[in-house]
Amino acid sequence: MRTICVVTGSRAEYGILYWLMRDLKNDPGIELQVIACAAHLSPEFGLTKKFIQEDGFLIDAEVDMLLSSDTPVGVAKSMGLGTIGFADAFERLGPDIIVLVGDRFEILAAAQTALVARIPIAHIHGGETSEGSFDEAIRHSITKMAHLHFVSADAHRNRVIQLGEHPSTVHTVGAPSLDHAVRGDLMDKAALEDDLGFPLSSPIFLATYHPATLGAGDSATALAELLKALDSVPVATTVMSSPNADTGGRVLAAMIDEHSAANPGRFKSVTSLGQTRYLSLMAVCDVVIGNSSSGIIEAPFFGKPTVNIGDSQLGRLRAPSVIDCDEDAGSIKEAIAKALAADFAQTGASQSPFGSGDAAEKMRSHLVSVTLDDALLRKKFYDLPQ
Repeated sequence: MRTICVVTGSRAEYGILYWLMRDLKNDPGIELQVIACAAHLSPEFGLTKKFIQEDGFLIDAEVDMLLSSDTPVGVAKSMGLGTIGFADAFERLGPDIIVLVGDRFEILAAAQTALVARIPIAHIHGGETSEGSFDEAIRHSITKMAHLHFVSADAHRNRVIQLGEHPSTVHTVGAPSLDHAVRGDLMDKAALEDDLGFPLSSPIFLATYHPATLGAGDSATALAELLKALDSVPVATTVMSSPNADTGGRVLAAMIDEHSAANPGRFKSVTSLGQTRYLSLMAVCDVVIGNSSSGIIEAPFFGKPTVNIGDSQLGRLRAPSVIDCDEDAGSIKEAIAKALAADFAQTGASQSPFGSGDAAEKMRSHLVSVTLDDALLRKKFYDLPQ
């Protein structure tokens, strides 16, 4: 029996992991362990561990690490608390391998702990770039700590190999979140309206704005410009989720809630939509707006145009349906108008560069077959052929 431990700290990350977790749970040769941490355990961020439990997964350990402060000092201290918590959790659970997604500070805490504990790491979504946030440095750091790599595109595979990882350990599986579109049971518009208690009248905007941790400007100012641009389309209805638990995120969450209270019937703020509601909204909306990676990865797969604001996602692969714009109301308004134009609607059906929605089974297959021995742990730097 191989024990595979999945670590998740946020709603978005759990959505990426869901189908892999389900397939691992259903595999008779696998014992699935789940560690929930960070925002999952915070009422302020929707206490989203409940979604994991409602989906039938047992949470084997909780690492409560998120301080109430979202200053740089507070985030750094949260990472320290996470390292302590993961050390205890890994020692108690004794997994054969752990699975981590992406680039967040809580995942860095888990990765560095597993490295010292000599636990092999399987890393999802390595090799990508997002030059507007320090997530980029975290992502590449985890790549160097990891032993098995599941990447979303061949360009990302090449970059992971460029970082010195042996090609035999780097597998292109696509973006796991796209499995929801193929395998998931999404809600229709009527069910969404009933669930949200909010009318969805066209055009429908699905908006998300996270702090740009390396941005040149102020995230609160940029969000104010986004809200001003949304107000310039008064016939639209907008559903906007709260930002991640990043530096400065609480100020943005308060601004979104205030805007929702001032615009009932036209603007709806939701602390956490969860993956099913979020992707269901993406399926029925007219435009995805903001600076989230979901506008780059999932939206093109659903045939939806994206208005991508600022440089948080700078460097990522782009489908033709992604419209980049600056963080001012005029640029955002212009991009929204372009996305709504009839001739641009044809572009929205472009091919996604992130696979076909079958990543979970590919990852499961590698996780159950990889040889877990000292040779896997003792990595050698792979030099590119001259």
